[in-house]
Amino acid sequence: MPKTIKLLSTSDVHGYVYPTNYSTKDNYTGIGLLKAGTIIKQARKQAQPDEIVLAVENGDLIQGSPLTSYLAEQPNTPKDYLTDITSQIGYDAGVLGNHEFNYGLDYIRAAEAKRNYPIISANITGAESEHIADAPYQIIEKQGVKIAVLGLTTAFVPNWEMAKNIQGLTFNSILKTAQELVPKLRKQADVVIVAYHGGLEADPETGAPTEKLTVENEGYRLLTTVPGIDALITGHQHRELAGTINHVPFTQPGVRGSNVGQITLILDDDNHVVNGISELLSTKDVTIDQSLLPDSQLENQVQAWLEEPVGHVTGADLQVHDHLQARFHGHPYLDLINQVQMKALGTDISGTALFNDEITGLSPTVSMREIISNYSYPNTAFSERITGKELREALEQNAKFFTVKDGQIVISAEFVKPKLQLYNYDVYSGIDYEFDISQPVGYRVTKLTYHDQPVTDDQELTVAMNNYRAIGGGDYQMFSIDKVVNQTSETIPNLMIKYLQEHDPYHATEPNNFRVRASELEKN
Repeated sequence: MPKTIKLLSTSDVHGYVYPTNYSTKDNYTGIGLLKAGTIIKQARKQAQPDEIVLAVENGDLIQGSPLTSYLAEQPNTPKDYLTDITSQIGYDAGVLGNHEFNYGLDYIRAAEAKRNYPIISANITGAESEHIADAPYQIIEKQGVKIAVLGLTTAFVPNWEMAKNIQGLTFNSILKTAQELVPKLRKQADVVIVAYHGGLEADPETGAPTEKLTVENEGYRLLTTVPGIDALITGHQHRELAGTINHVPFTQPGVRGSNVGQITLILDDDNHVVNGISELLSTKDVTIDQSLLPDSQLENQVQAWLEEPVGHVTGADLQVHDHLQARFHGHPYLDLINQVQMKALGTDISGTALFNDEITGLSPTVSMREIISNYSYPNTAFSERITGKELREALEQNAKFFTVKDGQIVISAEFVKPKLQLYNYDVYSGIDYEFDISQPVGYRVTKLTYHDQPVTDDQELTVAMNNYRAIGGGDYQMFSIDKVVNQTSETIPNLMIKYLQEHDPYHATEPNNFRVRASELEKN
């Protein structure tokens, strides 16, 4: 009887194990690795005799939540906590995501210690010699069917990551890697699956580009230029996708364990794929398998740590009530981060982003929970020496964030689709500036002064920012590592904690150095 393969995947779990987003001690949200793992375990238990179940963990597992911050930064914590859970779930293979590298290679090795499945990485030269991956691919034989799983990671990692965290590694094109290996795997296996921590750069139905064609997301090009792939697992973009490209089924299961990707491959009598169906299985209403529940001691420690007060705030309200208005006019919470970065690096200009619309800001008594939940990235702070011309170019890049639609200023589509990129818009302190969104892109900065004087093109300025922006992340090509003059060893969340402790109480003020306007609307 012909067999079927049920290919299950998680991606971009970002350390959300329990069904909570940690916004409050008692928060419950229908997400998490335990719920996703329950779906995988149930699929194995309920598999029919002619059904093969495979599970792949597709990267960005060990960074991104208050839990992972606690594991990484507190002494004597079980760094391998997450791979202990994934091993109990029973994955057949894992892939490295870009955020795996945020804490460096030593941390990856420590975090992987409990796993009982291989990490596959075909396009990262040095991954095996650095002992963060086991092989470029895995050939799994079940019920007489040979299934090859090829592991790939977005080649854009060096454009984001600090050099010390990826030392000894080279990130190669996934297209060239697949073009070389897929034909070889076709000769060794009946079925070839690609697990790619990267996304789609084009509309899966029309092929129209949905973003700049870089090496960050190459899933569409992969399936349209490399023959012989039977199924594709994607991730990285945090999108919820299930469909086909060039008759090949693919999935992308969102973020934080909100879904499990499922691809069902139907085989003929010769074990060749004749059809494929892709879908997403929501974890929202899943009851967690009690056998997967870890000891609650660590979670209790995390919750207690998050409740610890770190300082007090007086003056302006640091809670974010209207995210769009904060991006229009600045906000005391963003100004605090800029003050922290300026103090740490000795500058008087700084930019930072309101990363997403889940950010709530800080209450009068600031808890660790608020710091970690609002600033969830382990970014460090950098300062760069740039020209006035380059600062204006950075602001013009920021001004692209807005457009006028139906008589209102709204966020430009390119920052919303296909992937939400609210983190690629910065608000500055230390300069006075204005955007007129009615003007053409590239000519929207209508005011730019520093110390009450117009900024000139050849003027030298030192600007603070996070490490992601400092290496040009977010298409800020005017910033680069060769312009860095100073950097911090501590993360920005830790710098915020120390700053609030040193300035307790911190007196917040409402910034008034910036505004967004549209002159065409003012005429009406």
